[in-house]
Order: sequence, then structure tokens, then C-alpha cells
Amino acid sequence: MNKFPALDSLRQDYSEDQYRIAILASYALALHGFEALIPTPVPWLRLGLSNIITVIALFFYGTKAAVTVTMIRIVLGSLLLGTFLGPAFFLSLSGGLAGTLSMCITMILFPGLFGPLGISLIGAFFHNIAQLFTAYVLFVRKIEAILVVLPFLAVAGTVTGAFNGIAAKYLIQEIKKQAIKDR
Repeated sequence: MNKFPALDSLRQDYSEDQYRIAILASYALALHGFEALIPTPVPWLRLGLSNIITVIALFFYGTKAAVTVTMIRIVLGSLLLGTFLGPAFFLSLSGGLAGTLSMCITMILFPGLFGPLGISLIGAFFHNIAQLFTAYVLFVRKIEAILVVLPFLAVAGTVTGAFNGIAAKYLIQEIKKQAIKDR
């Protein structure tokens, strides 16, 4: 007989959380890989489809899950695509962490104020700012070049952030409906 039955419950909860995070990270990684196959007008422009999964992780499982999913996606995605520790990796890391952390902080400071669309737009904004800052500090060193790209990125980030937020909102609603049906 087990001397500590409470530990069994704790282990089960912990492994279920690990399983959920692993599944979400897998979805994010698959979307990241799929997105790499889509031709873009400029090499660094991405739709950020994996951020849909980050928003879902944040809304269902909180800050730790969202950050974990983002980090797994960035590191494994860069290893699979051959960009680990290259310029694209550092741009992805800075943007991914800034976007995810800004969404998490917003959810903590203003609980219930923003839905998936608003949270996604906030994440997209800070993602772009962090990437521009990283590009400036590590690569470009000319503020004029950053300022030329800024309006284009602001528009693209707003469009992709809105699309991802709407997709996340729809998926969150569907997951909740399915959970109710499964009861």
C-alpha cells in the first residue's frame, strides 16, 4: 500500500499538464513547419500561425504553459529548420518571448478585460517591436532602416495578429463546446 496517496494525485496532475503542454507544443511546431513551406514576399515575413496555439495555451493553462509552448516551438523549430543560433533564431526568440510575455502580463494585470483577439494583437505588437529592436542591436545598426520597415511591420502585425486572435477565439469556443458535450 502507498504511504503517500496524495503524491499519486499530484503525479497524475503533473503528468497530465506535461501531456497537454507537449500536445500544444506539437501543434505549434507543426504549424510553424507548415508555415515555413508557404512562400512569402519577403523572407522574414511570417503569419505567426503557431501563436494561435500560444494564445490557446495561455487561456486554458496559463502563463507557464504559454511560455513553455513558445520556447519549445522556437528551439525545436529552429533545430528542425536549420536556423538554430543563427539570425532567424535570435529574431524568433526575441519576438516570441516578448509577444508571449506581453500577453501573459496583460492577462495578469487586466484579467478578463481582453479576449483572444485583443491578447493576440498585444502579442503581435510586442513581437514586432522586439524583433525590430533585436535586428537593430545585432544586425542593422541604422535606425533609418528600422524606421522604413516599421510601418509595414505594424500593418502586417496587425493583420496577422487579428487573424490569429480570431482563429484562437474560434478554437477556444469549439474546445469549450466539446468539453461540455463530453461531460
